[in-house]
Amino acid sequence: MSDETNRVAESDSTNTQGQGQSRSRGRIADSVQARAQEVLKEDYDHASTLLGDAAKSRAYLYPLKGILYFATHRSLWKPLLSRIGPYALLSVSVVTGMFVFTYVPQFAVLVLFNGPLAVFTTVLLILNESSTIINMISRTYLLQDAILDTFDGTLVARGSDNIVREGRQLQPGSDPMQKLGKVLKSPFERFSPKALIRYIMYLPLNFIPVVGTVLFVLIQARGRGQIVHGRYFQLKQWSESQRREWLKKHTGPYTAFGLVATALELIPFASMFFTFTNSVGAALWAADIESKGTSMTDSTAPTLRETAKKAE
Repeated sequence: MSDETNRVAESDSTNTQGQGQSRSRGRIADSVQARAQEVLKEDYDHASTLLGDAAKSRAYLYPLKGILYFATHRSLWKPLLSRIGPYALLSVSVVTGMFVFTYVPQFAVLVLFNGPLAVFTTVLLILNESSTIINMISRTYLLQDAILDTFDGTLVARGSDNIVREGRQLQPGSDPMQKLGKVLKSPFERFSPKALIRYIMYLPLNFIPVVGTVLFVLIQARGRGQIVHGRYFQLKQWSESQRREWLKKHTGPYTAFGLVATALELIPFASMFFTFTNSVGAALWAADIESKGTSMTDSTAPTLRETAKKAE
């Protein structure tokens, strides 16, 4: 009788322990779920705020405005026309080399994910890679001075001579490009190793059809947006901390600009043209921020200008 009583007691104890462990695991699971929901809510709220800021700023329109402005102002074509030959040679060399040396190995990987569509997705991926390589090389070595002249020339065309004089000499005349004199401050920052590392890190996203490519462009867009006003910040003589503060406050608008600019520059064989029109768009944006009589947008330009003045 005593042995049976002990067994019953042990069984009850085991059941109690099991129930306690089960409740403990349940509490842990509930805690993890609650934290996950909290993180998701924070990310959702952050994304909603960025989207709202981007929509209000209308910064995504500036790359398109740059196309129209560039097309209707022939004087801005000079830097582009002077680089077409070397750029075409670079483009043909890179695209040919990429197809010859990387098509087969990349196709072998993509066919595992995309099946028969790999024939087309591999071509798109290689064109994407080639465009990025061409942009990195050309913006760093081939087009840097031409893009600088285009940006400064657009500011001059918009009447922002005062700010341009902070970075280069200006000559008398009516043609904005002919007015550009000697550069007094070094131009844009060269393509950073961080940008290359970020590109390589997220490149595998392109293995995922459609969705992966969209995510890749979104990730690249933020970095692209943060450098579009590098020259503007330089002319404003802002410190690194001032630049970071400004970009942090206006992450949404700059990401929106970067998204459209990145998408345009990924178009094969047209990326050079859009590189210049995006520079024009960025200069138009800067001119609107500087202008007291012309709002960048109906709702956010005054705030941006006030922030710019405070940052100075």
